[in-house]
Amino acid sequence: MRRRLIVVFLVPLVGVLLVLGGAYAWSAARSVQQEQISQLLGDVAYFVTSARQALRSGSPDVVASEAERYYELYGTRVQVIDRSGAPWVDGADDQGVLDEATTAQIQLALAGRRGEVPEPAPPWALSDTIMVEPVIDTGEAIGAVVITASGDVARETILRQWGLLLGGAILATTIGILVVFRLANWVLRPVRRVDRAMEAIERGEVEARIADETGPPELRSMIRIFNRMAGEIERVMSRQQEFALNASHELRNPLNALLVRVEYLATGLDEEWERDVEETREEGRRMTRILDTLLNLARSGERGAAAGEVDVVEIVRGRVDAWTQAAAREGVDLVACSAEPVLAITDRTILESALDAVIDNAVKFSPASTRVEVSVSDTGEGCEIIVRDHGPGVEDDELAHLAERFWRSPRNRSTPGSGLGLAIATDLLHSIGGRLRVESPEGGGLAVHLRLTGGEAS
Repeated sequence: MRRRLIVVFLVPLVGVLLVLGGAYAWSAARSVQQEQISQLLGDVAYFVTSARQALRSGSPDVVASEAERYYELYGTRVQVIDRSGAPWVDGADDQGVLDEATTAQIQLALAGRRGEVPEPAPPWALSDTIMVEPVIDTGEAIGAVVITASGDVARETILRQWGLLLGGAILATTIGILVVFRLANWVLRPVRRVDRAMEAIERGEVEARIADETGPPELRSMIRIFNRMAGEIERVMSRQQEFALNASHELRNPLNALLVRVEYLATGLDEEWERDVEETREEGRRMTRILDTLLNLARSGERGAAAGEVDVVEIVRGRVDAWTQAAAREGVDLVACSAEPVLAITDRTILESALDAVIDNAVKFSPASTRVEVSVSDTGEGCEIIVRDHGPGVEDDELAHLAERFWRSPRNRSTPGSGLGLAIATDLLHSIGGRLRVESPEGGGLAVHLRLTGGEAS
């Protein structure tokens, strides 16, 4: 964003400098040439007067010495042409040959006609400036004066002025860049503070605020709105944590009472009920772990307990055993297909909760006399749990919606449920660095993949 702001501010500045600088440079070049031409017009008028006197007297000495001195001072050549068209006085040491254009102007001057004043030319096309003026005496041309000024003098003057102009433009551009950088920093400083505050809130520091309200008025208003929004988020999260704390605390008492009653009832049951009693105890202990997780969430604002090394196959077998009776009541055969241990470093309680949600969903939508298979595989980058059912499945265009909250296929609206099972499992897996994927395998039904990436045990 800073780069875009600098470009937005700097491009118009450079454009204005280029336009104004180019116009001034062109004007300065024409001004230098016009000044040279004006000076030459004055000088040629002076030499015409001197040449008239010299031609009358027939003595070139006076005008010759002036022409030589003029050439030494300014490098401009002065020639006096007599009535016959031959050079009579030449201020330069070398006797140059006049070109055809100059010769034609001399012939016009000897005929009594004045030459045209040279027009200014572009600096890169400058050449020698030649002016021819007739010497008139008693209404008759008795000679001509030719002044040849080198274009190098005007070019050097123009380049010197252009150099000064370029230096001024560089200085102005440098100052403009500094001003633009300061302006961009002033504009973006509050935006950076908002970014840092948002990153802090993302890390869980919901008390993060922006104390310094500087910058443009629009951004100061944005900072005030952000602070109010952060305050509302903190209030909502605080209420959620209080609810989780109160709910988990209040549920522990009836759960403990229930477990005590189970132990009391177990003392009067036969041995054939021992397995059912042990499964009930295990479900009670799992409920206790879930409540402990809620307490940790409410107290620390972090999801779940610390991760540890677990046997994923053992967890799968435990959850399959816990759901076997519920699946049998629906006429569904629920089996665990893996035998070899697969170790991973993850949160046991969260993984069990996610797996419960997926198994519940598979059993619920599987027709009677079908099978639900739960398998575990080591992918090399982690491990994957696959829950495969043989139910009606869904259309391919509906797969992307299965993990959305409250979404249900139109064909299954009559089946009891809220449409939250796979959405909850997705969120739980995401909290431990995993992900959930649903596909339609060959043979119908659904295959839900619970991928645990990284953190695998050695």
